[in-house]
Amino acid sequence: MPSRIEDYALVGDCETAALIGRDGSVDWLCWPRFDSDACFAALLGSRDNGRWLLRPMQDAARVSRRYRPGTLILETRFETEEGAATIIDFMPVRRDHSHLVRIVRGERGRVAMRFELVLRFDYGSIVPWVTRLEARTLRAIAGPDMVLLRSAVDVRGEDFMTVAEFTVGSGETLPFTLTYAPSHLPPPAAFDAASALEHTETFWTEWCRKGRVTGPLSETVNRSLITLKALTYASTGGTVAAATTSLPEHLGGERNWDYRFCWLRDATLTLLAFMNAGYYEEAEAWREWLLRAVAGSPDQVQAMYGIGGERRLMEWIVPWLPGYEGAKPVRIGNEAHTQLQLDVYGEVVDALHHARIGRLGATRSGWELQQALLAHLETIWREPDQSIWEVRSGRQPFTYSKIMAWVAFDRAVKSAECFQLEGPIDRWRALRAQIHEDVCRNGFDRDIGSFVQSYGTRNLDATLLLIPALGFLPAEDPRVRGTIAAIERTLLVDGLVLRYDTGKTEDGLPPGEGAFLACSFWLVDAYALTGRVEEARRMFERLVGLANDVGLLSEEYDLREQRLVGNFPQAFSHLALVNSALCLSRRQSPRAPGAGEPAPAGDRAGRS
Repeated sequence: MPSRIEDYALVGDCETAALIGRDGSVDWLCWPRFDSDACFAALLGSRDNGRWLLRPMQDAARVSRRYRPGTLILETRFETEEGAATIIDFMPVRRDHSHLVRIVRGERGRVAMRFELVLRFDYGSIVPWVTRLEARTLRAIAGPDMVLLRSAVDVRGEDFMTVAEFTVGSGETLPFTLTYAPSHLPPPAAFDAASALEHTETFWTEWCRKGRVTGPLSETVNRSLITLKALTYASTGGTVAAATTSLPEHLGGERNWDYRFCWLRDATLTLLAFMNAGYYEEAEAWREWLLRAVAGSPDQVQAMYGIGGERRLMEWIVPWLPGYEGAKPVRIGNEAHTQLQLDVYGEVVDALHHARIGRLGATRSGWELQQALLAHLETIWREPDQSIWEVRSGRQPFTYSKIMAWVAFDRAVKSAECFQLEGPIDRWRALRAQIHEDVCRNGFDRDIGSFVQSYGTRNLDATLLLIPALGFLPAEDPRVRGTIAAIERTLLVDGLVLRYDTGKTEDGLPPGEGAFLACSFWLVDAYALTGRVEEARRMFERLVGLANDVGLLSEEYDLREQRLVGNFPQAFSHLALVNSALCLSRRQSPRAPGAGEPAPAGDRAGRS
């Protein structure tokens, strides 16, 4: 039985990541990159599918954990009757190979510890061949993959596991390292774990010092920013949506997706989160990844790409894994990469517009590519699509998709006007007006006084909360206030917002899922923009309170079970948190046209 999702913490090296449970077990680890098949999968199956356990042999009377301030270094302290010990977990920022380091440090008395390592590759399906290179060094090989264990204690083989028992005393430190390398290369050289810890701490604290987030929300915002940095693939600048696959949106259900890819709809929020916090290198790397990913024929733009810009993300099912708490199927890849999702055109153009405002610098190829995307969007914006929610029941004329088509032409006009860029501005203005009129005529239901999920229906959708943030209509417009009120009546449940009613909307899946956390942050923004600031602050505090003890959020929250659900940690949730904090501090959406102009030097990040 796996731990609850909120019992996990993240460590990573900006190339890949691991999830570590409160019980001292590493249950999820993809090597050498986020989407690799050389993967522990205990979280989705059992310990036989891969696990690395370090914990006291005696049940701990108390377990506490924290990240070292301003870092991604995890410390888990176990207190027993005989003493106390801390496990320090981290991944050194990679220069050559990927390493997971675990240092056991004695704090008080003497603590008897248990070590168990179950190495499995290809999502737990392949048992590697293990050999001993030195007294305390093991090598495991299966096909192209190799992992080295360097242990501070003697280990032995037992029932296809590597195990040990040892005792750590006060003041002692015992390092253990797990290193990945391609199997055709020589084994990587050993390194000093204490020095690696020092260098890793320096990397993260220096990175945090670049930021300019201050004020009462700074600690919360900075933890989200560190998480987003950890989900960034340093080699290319792409940011994955989550470190995991197939953690369910509905416990025991089949709403289980692979999120180890880069979504274009995260483009604007990612750019703004990094720019407004002062991290211009990350923002520029993301912008460059974005331009490379969408380069090519405009009619082949996808909603998502691999971390290097890969386009073929074929979805397949892992039959040998039972899934997290029985949620099936376990999916690798994502079929939604083949869908038409019109909103991504607006996201790309919006992101590039804000990049210009943020003085990342314009590129000739970027503007030319943008014009090509707009020319194609002009021919397809009326078509039904599968929306931001990637429904699997067929295409519909989703209102939010049309609004994002409006955003694309609106931001193109504003970029051309503000930066003296050449283009068919009059035609873009006409299209902008045409789409706006079409949405207001077909996407608004006068009887319920609200915009609706798709033309011709009366269903509601949380994306409609973004209308004022995007600048489609001003916050004081009665249609905006009516939409907020309608969503409060129908989608607001126990203080959190459902993205839509899965019992009414045909999305090709069984009903039932948690409350999508980003949607609740959108309501925070809508409250702030319509002057309901105290309600916005209360809701923001409620959402922050749903994070686990080390400040991490998943995709959704199960209101009945009162548990985090969905892939973890979820970039979209943390992006929404960062940008809601900014919206609360400025009373202006960072996404709105004209928002985000570079602030004075002392306030460029946007204070929280």
